[in-house]
Amino acid sequence: MSQHSATIQWLRSPHPQDARTYSRRHVASLAGGQLVSMSAAVEYQGDALCADPEQMLISAVASCHMLTFLAIAERQKYRVESYQDNAVGYLEKVEGAGMAVTRIELSPKISFGGDNLPDAAALSRLHASAHKNCFIANSINAKVSVV
Repeated sequence: MSQHSATIQWLRSPHPQDARTYSRRHVASLAGGQLVSMSAAVEYQGDALCADPEQMLISAVASCHMLTFLAIAERQKYRVESYQDNAVGYLEKVEGAGMAVTRIELSPKISFGGDNLPDAAALSRLHASAHKNCFIANSINAKVSVV
């Protein structure tokens, strides 16, 4: 077991485009000392220059899948040279529950080096195992798929 923490800090200030409401900008301080400028999504009067919680959730799922994939690939003697994912999450209305990120589509592009290269079936098994063992995917209700 491990614990993970973040500190969120917000101070009232006027919204830059609508003085009748407040700014959604805030800062997340992570345990490693990193500061992340955050806001609501633009659709909810947020700042496009900041990360929004939905982007952070999608990033967490994609990052967890990648890190799990890399660990499994290494254990199976595959040498991953690069990994890029353009993940997309969908915020949708859920009947009786309001809005939710209902699905996340991962689109990893991976290059391998060395003599041991996975075929399509092995690559599919690697992704299935990564998905099954991803801590973040196991923690959410959204459907996560590799497209």
